Amino acid sequence: MSRTNSFRLLFLLVFPLCASCYGQTDSLDKESKEMEIKETIEETGAYVGLWVTEDGRIRHHLLPDGRYDEARGDRESAYQGIYWVEGNHIEYKDDTGFTADGDFKDGVLYHGGMILYKSEQ
Repeated sequence: MSRTNSFRLLFLLVFPLCASCYGQTDSLDKESKEMEIKETIEETGAYVGLWVTEDGRIRHHLLPDGRYDEARGDRESAYQGIYWVEGNHIEYKDDTGFTADGDFKDGVLYHGGMILYKSEQ
């Protein structure tokens, strides 16, 4: 086999392997970038607003100043207090000292066995 044919054969065998490696690297880079793009709800501030259970019975109004106002059924302002968000976790402390917490996941608030959805108000 001539030297030229040997290089062609080597090229035909190695090039597809290298191309697939580059494809995997591009794929990994894309995944890394997508993970970097995902911000916590704390970073986006998207937690501010009205969060409501599906039946509308429980309503958490998370105010931009770090206070909340919770309505239950016909009882407006049933509970009021402060809240703070760390990452995708929320902590509540009402004005009587009672504490509770919850977590935001995929745009939904999970709190005390309840599921609350962001409302357009």
